[in-house]
Amino acid sequence: MTTAPESLAPQSFAPESLAPESLVPADLAPAPLDREAGYALLADLAGPAAASTLAGLDGLAPGFADWIVTALFGGTYQRPGLALRDRQVANLAALTALGGVEPQLADHVRNSLRIGMTREEITEVIVHLAPYVGVPKALAGLRVATATFAEAQQAQAVQTVETPQAASPAQDQDQDPDQDQDIAQGQDIQREAGA
Repeated sequence: MTTAPESLAPQSFAPESLAPESLVPADLAPAPLDREAGYALLADLAGPAAASTLAGLDGLAPGFADWIVTALFGGTYQRPGLALRDRQVANLAALTALGGVEPQLADHVRNSLRIGMTREEITEVIVHLAPYVGVPKALAGLRVATATFAEAQQAQAVQTVETPQAASPAQDQDQDPDQDQDIAQGQDIQREAGA
């Protein structure tokens, strides 16, 4: 029977009393955590739907929703170095690659549309992932995006019916005539993928 070298033998650890400040290097940059900024950003990104989502989550796991908003939207999103659009591209890619998180991916597709990303850009982010994460995950991401685009279009149509406006020639020029075709193509992708 062989024994492990002494350096690999389990060590007995006696609890030591360490002052918390002794763990913090003198030059450690503090993490930005701004709860108010987090809620303001979430309101901009997700709109009024965020309130019911947060309330539901808080009912299940009190404090967890606030932690998410404070740490994520008031922390990670507040860091310098990436524009909000770039962060959304990263979110779309990560959630598509992860798979099995369709509600969160749909939220980030909606958020991406709200900050001005086009349907084409969102679609291309997901298509670009196919060789890296696999065709099935990319197709699943496209199904989520297609359904979210359709929901957004329906919501916009309802809003237009509720607040009709006379279209000016300038508004007609700003409309994307390919949007209906994009949705139809997305539905074709769903059918081909067996959605």
